[in-house]
Amino acid sequence: MTPRLPRRPSLPVFSGALHDARTATVTGRLLAAAVAVCFVTGLVSHVLQHPPAWPANGLPSRPVWGYRVSQGLHVASGIAAVPLLLTKLWAVYPRLFVRPAVRSVRHALERLSVAVLVASALFELFTGLLNIAQWYPWPFSFVPVHYAVGWLLMGSLLLHLAVKAPEIAAHWGRRSSGTLALPAEDGPDRRSLLAAVGAAVGAVTVVTAGQSVTPLRHLDLLAPRHPGHGPQGLPVNRTAAAAGIGPRAEVRERWRLTVTGPLPYTLTLDELAAMEQARVTLPIACVEGWSASAEWSGVRVRDLLERTAAPPSARIRVTSMERRGAYRVMEMGRTHARDPLTLLALRLHGEELSPDHGYPARIIAPNRPGVLQTKWVTRLEVL
Repeated sequence: MTPRLPRRPSLPVFSGALHDARTATVTGRLLAAAVAVCFVTGLVSHVLQHPPAWPANGLPSRPVWGYRVSQGLHVASGIAAVPLLLTKLWAVYPRLFVRPAVRSVRHALERLSVAVLVASALFELFTGLLNIAQWYPWPFSFVPVHYAVGWLLMGSLLLHLAVKAPEIAAHWGRRSSGTLALPAEDGPDRRSLLAAVGAAVGAVTVVTAGQSVTPLRHLDLLAPRHPGHGPQGLPVNRTAAAAGIGPRAEVRERWRLTVTGPLPYTLTLDELAAMEQARVTLPIACVEGWSASAEWSGVRVRDLLERTAAPPSARIRVTSMERRGAYRVMEMGRTHARDPLTLLALRLHGEELSPDHGYPARIIAPNRPGVLQTKWVTRLEVL
């Protein structure tokens, strides 16, 4: 008797009525909107963090809350896209495994765009969520790879929309046309599904957006940062210990601020504190999506530049005491350097800076990513 060979397991069969073009179109357009917001705000963030050479000297310093809003939207739209993407994949799952795999050039183009679109979308959301938690289990640098795959995602999305445009148009409205007629009795089920998806999007947004939208801070259940938690009532990403900064007394004794320019000079902390002090209320906003406003006081950077006779168009390079780190050295264009709200801050909420907030001095500037608000500043160099 011939032994019976084990049967190859088959893919799950979905016969539900909501695995159709209408459901895919409705969820797809919501997902596309979230991805578009995420891409545009991510592009803004990348330009502010890594400005190209030609606009670097003139990036705007106003509105002061600009980066706070754009990066908050970036993280919020990315989180909202997660349930939308899962629902979209659920709606189109049966069509991802149709046979034959390729029927024509147009079909091959469609399949290619879908493969790249799904892979890049999953990669962007997955790595973005882990970046919010500051966990990097991969060997590559997050920022350049996330930025590059973002362009890949947008390119594959536009290609997919171009290929699927006739079908999207046919199923855009409530009364769909075309070869795939949708039974009227499916309407209540579809509305229930979309209501559940909307509730999921609203829930994940509400319980995470409080890290940047302060009226929602009491609902900030799943976000890794709370705007009111941390030394001196403000969160920190990089501590003094992680940066290799020594004890406060040791730092105070040996710290000097060196300003290089046409008339270079050096200041002790007491000499810096004896200069005219300014007080400003500015938000600090980080790429992970959290932000909070605080009262800072210190010396205006433009006063330090005027003392060294720097030309009005000069950029500056700021160097930190920290021993290592991707943002140990940063550059600031003339717009930010000359803004009266840009400080070399010495105090936070009226108190001397804590070591984790950059004691003895740090940069605070309007409309600027938190990673560029350099802590433990020891050198200003006129470029």
